This record gives sequence, C-alpha cells and structure tokens, in this order.
Amino acid sequence: MNKSSPQYLKRVEDLFKAGGYMLRYERGHFQPGKCVLREKKVVVVNKFFTTEAKISALSELATESEWDLETLASAHRNLLTEICQTRFKL
Repeated sequence: MNKSSPQYLKRVEDLFKAGGYMLRYERGHFQPGKCVLREKKVVVVNKFFTTEAKISALSELATESEWDLETLASAHRNLLTEICQTRFKL
C-alpha cells in the first residue's frame, strides 16, 4: 500500500481511534500535536495539510504517544510497529 495514499491515512486514523484518541482536523496556523483535555486524549492536525503531511504528522505523533498494546488489535499493533520502524530508520 502506498504510504501517502488516502487509504493509508485512514489506517493511521483508525489506529489513533483504537488507542482512545479523539482525532480532530482544524484550520489555523499551528503545529500538529496531542494533549489531554478533560481526561480525553486529543490529537489535532491542520485540515489543510496534504494527505502526505497528515500521515507524516500522525506518524510522528504515534511514535511519541503512549499505547496500551494489549488492547490494540493485531492489525493496529502491526501498523504501529511499521510506523515506528519507518520513522527510526537510519
């Protein structure tokens, strides 16, 4: 699967949702990020980013986030492993 395709973006979005994150696409001049807001885990990405930029931002946030691997389905764990391996290649 092309790692800059809308289908791949959907897989990454599903990973965050499975991990208990609320994913929001907002407009404005800001860097993408994650926070805890009223005990909810929220990830915010600029809605005007290209698909590739959204995937890149979410992938970076995925490597920095805490995951309960026991609650993730094997497909989500595999995707998270793939993202981490890709981000940390030398």
